[in-house]
Amino acid sequence: MLSFLQRIGKSLMFPIATLPAAALLVRLGMEDMLNIPFITAAGNGILGNLALIFAIGIAMGFAKDGNGAAALAGAIGYLVLDGGIEAINKDVDMGVFAGVIAGVIAGMLYNKYNDVKFPDFLSFFGGKRFVPIITSAVMVVLSFVFGYVWVYPQAILDSTANWILNGGELGVGVYGVLNRLLIPVGLHHVMNALIWFDFGTFTTEAGEVVRGEINRFLNGDPSAGYFLAGFFPVMMFGLPAACLAMYAAAKKERKAAVGGMFLSIGLTSFITGVTEPIEFSFMFLSPLLYVVHSLLTGVSMILAFVFDVRHGFGFSAGLIDYLLNYNIAQNPFTLILIGLFMGAIYFLIFYFLIVKLDLKTPGREDEDVEDGSTETESSDYDGKASHYLHALGGPENIETLDYCTTRLRLEMKDREKVNEKELKRQGARGVMKLGKRNLQVIVGTSVEFVADAMKKQMEHGSHVSEGTQNEKVPPEKQGAEKVPSREVKEEDFQMPLNGKVLPLSEVPDEVFAQGMMGPGFAIDPSEETFHSPVNGKVLQVFPTKHAIGLELENGLEMLIHVGLDTVKLNGDGFESLVESGQKVEQGTPLLRVDLDFVKANAPSVVTPFIFTNAEGATVELLKEGYQEKGQEGVVKVAEGGKGNE
Repeated sequence: MLSFLQRIGKSLMFPIATLPAAALLVRLGMEDMLNIPFITAAGNGILGNLALIFAIGIAMGFAKDGNGAAALAGAIGYLVLDGGIEAINKDVDMGVFAGVIAGVIAGMLYNKYNDVKFPDFLSFFGGKRFVPIITSAVMVVLSFVFGYVWVYPQAILDSTANWILNGGELGVGVYGVLNRLLIPVGLHHVMNALIWFDFGTFTTEAGEVVRGEINRFLNGDPSAGYFLAGFFPVMMFGLPAACLAMYAAAKKERKAAVGGMFLSIGLTSFITGVTEPIEFSFMFLSPLLYVVHSLLTGVSMILAFVFDVRHGFGFSAGLIDYLLNYNIAQNPFTLILIGLFMGAIYFLIFYFLIVKLDLKTPGREDEDVEDGSTETESSDYDGKASHYLHALGGPENIETLDYCTTRLRLEMKDREKVNEKELKRQGARGVMKLGKRNLQVIVGTSVEFVADAMKKQMEHGSHVSEGTQNEKVPPEKQGAEKVPSREVKEEDFQMPLNGKVLPLSEVPDEVFAQGMMGPGFAIDPSEETFHSPVNGKVLQVFPTKHAIGLELENGLEMLIHVGLDTVKLNGDGFESLVESGQKVEQGTPLLRVDLDFVKANAPSVVTPFIFTNAEGATVELLKEGYQEKGQEGVVKVAEGGKGNE
């Protein structure tokens, strides 16, 4: 259930990313800014359709490949559900819940039915086209159920919302504490969605009814903004002061190493309100500090309420939103005074606890852990992705990979293979284990680029070299490992099957064609069984069976990637004939492929053969065009040279 709720929270991040644009439009169109009503109306066009937007975003987040068909099904599901409920009982208003339910169901139905096949006379409605149809049918049933049943949970939710919204200092304080405490398990987005986008209603001068704390504040509700204002002192002053305290408490010899990191994440929090890089820097190293931080957030919320401050944001409580909405806020300057007070409290408490209890915040870790663990974010996302994949036990150990604002969300096959120290050496700010198989790695604001690079390497199999090499070599001996020979003689390579030999540049995929994965060549196969072209052993058989890694006797490593984008077939059409670690000789059957199926479901069956650890070597094609299985003198690899010939 926790994993399921986390997927909802993660999926909400995509539609929530549209809010800054909506808030900016609403604010710019107001009388005290540009005084252009249609701009405000345009922004409200987003805020007024959050349930629909959530349905689309969550459906994409739940879909295994983020396909647009899932998004369409989510939108249709919401429209059917909302229309059906309204026809039964106009007093029932599910708000954003309707969008969440429609998105979750549409995403799950997509995963189950996106490749369904029907008889020829119904084939037009098969596959992805069937997903919106089955989603509509399910939503008709649910609209009937919710139309009659939702009045009861709606009454409970309304009473809860009224208690929170009318609970004064206690209500905002409890919300502030829970908002921070739920961050480690990723459920704060779910609670925020209720407070920010659903609880409370306000009727604008134009007669439009808006819901949620953010929407009501931006549209001039005099009772909105109390549940947002208290975050500004924490994000703009409190957490940056906590960074200063951790820097001051760091070991003298480590200050230079951690100073740049603290300055970077402190400024990020102050300017944008993105706090997770700071929070995860001490959340797991010193949980006590995180509990204190949660309580202090509640204190800040209470102080803002007591001093009658109303302020709001479209993205987060940083300087940008503070200045943007300053003119429509109530007592906004008071937040600066509260912020200075909270900054002093944060610094004193954090510094005292860190020093007194010898808490292992960044810069104070034990020597065997801290070496390289505070490395700042790098723009070399491919390199970082490769290191992360290695530390996670290789691509074959990852069941699912996703991300939210600052963290990777993973489901592992064997979590015991994860090297947490190595992850931290590569810049991860924290690692969190959930349940038996789930894992979260806190990367920072560059997480999207790192995750995309990891997915690309997993898809193309470019991680074979590092992942497998480091598995078989003890860490203390890796530095002394002999560099493999970069030579392959004519007789060392035999054609693995009948097919047309092509230079790598003719592969219809830029990643392979430009040699990003390493030097090599390609074969357009004309038969179904791939045999080993070399003597050596199997390094890795990918879980989806679309790629195999081999190690030659001289240590050179070869990746055989059958077809393009074939990872998306999830193993359909492929049959592995060998296992990882198995010794092979030239002619040993490796893999059987249903070529007709792959041709019908993938962009191409052209198969790149990549030498993944042959940087600086020259791959020379001695023969091109159609060649028969077992033929020698087709290719050779020599030391030196640049690129492929």
